[in-house]
Amino acid sequence: MRGSRCVLVGAPVQAGAGRRGCDMGPSAYRAAGLAEALSDLGFAVIDAGDLTAPPWPAQVHPNGAIRNLPAVAGWIAALAETAERLAAESLPLFLGGDHSLSAGTIAGMSRRARTEGRPLFVLWLDSHPDFHTLDSTTSGNLHGVPMAYLTGRPGFSGYFPPFEAPIDPRRVCMIGLRSVDPAERAALREAGVRVHDMRMIDEEGIGRPLAGFLDEVAAAEGLLHVSFDVDFLDPGIAPGVGTTVPGGTTFREAHLVMEMLHDSGLVRSLDLVELNPFLDERGRTALLMVDLAASLLGRRVLDRPTRSF
Repeated sequence: MRGSRCVLVGAPVQAGAGRRGCDMGPSAYRAAGLAEALSDLGFAVIDAGDLTAPPWPAQVHPNGAIRNLPAVAGWIAALAETAERLAAESLPLFLGGDHSLSAGTIAGMSRRARTEGRPLFVLWLDSHPDFHTLDSTTSGNLHGVPMAYLTGRPGFSGYFPPFEAPIDPRRVCMIGLRSVDPAERAALREAGVRVHDMRMIDEEGIGRPLAGFLDEVAAAEGLLHVSFDVDFLDPGIAPGVGTTVPGGTTFREAHLVMEMLHDSGLVRSLDLVELNPFLDERGRTALLMVDLAASLLGRRVLDRPTRSF
């Protein structure tokens, strides 16, 4: 991937989250030196600025818990168009923003994959599967529904933008889960999504399940989208997130994942989501996420600059 073009796209979405602050995420990534880190790796980096969402018709859903439905739907439409367009000639990095943005980025990448005649695979790095439907969510926070929408679960028609290229759930690999609601657990089992929770990682390590998934992507000549939620990481090393769940991945486990992804050469697009600078400690989480993005794009741990905190 060295020498290719990266496009940074800010997606200051917070309509899907239950706490304010995610809309500051794109600015935090820029302040933490993401563009400079990628330039140092030999990439031509273009910062496309922050997207804005178009107006979307107001919808009233029978589930009264749901909030900000039109705003999230507008973001999905804008991000899908952007992802499909940019991935044709560059590696887009979407800087969030809450995880509802992935309903748009992955939808756009699914269309890109269909245009290229190749299957799309998704690596979902998160403590949550975000596999609720509009009917099953009890929190009403729409950052908890993107993977259900993307894999064709029922109940989104007429509320979210039409999605004509749903992803085969067997091509989705979720790593790091440790907070799953009962409705999501049943839906994941029914759909056949590949799940590697933290107990499995404790027992087997993180490298083996990831390697098996990457082998399948390569064998199918697939496109790979990576969606990285800050809460994939243990809150002890990444406190800047509104959905902290103890027992997440360690510094080394996370870097190993990124290094293996780089070695595979399969990644076509990346989401960095749920960074909430309002909850961070002197930019600690933003700096770590920049380091991890750099590892995915070719920087080894031994090449990391020494920092004083």
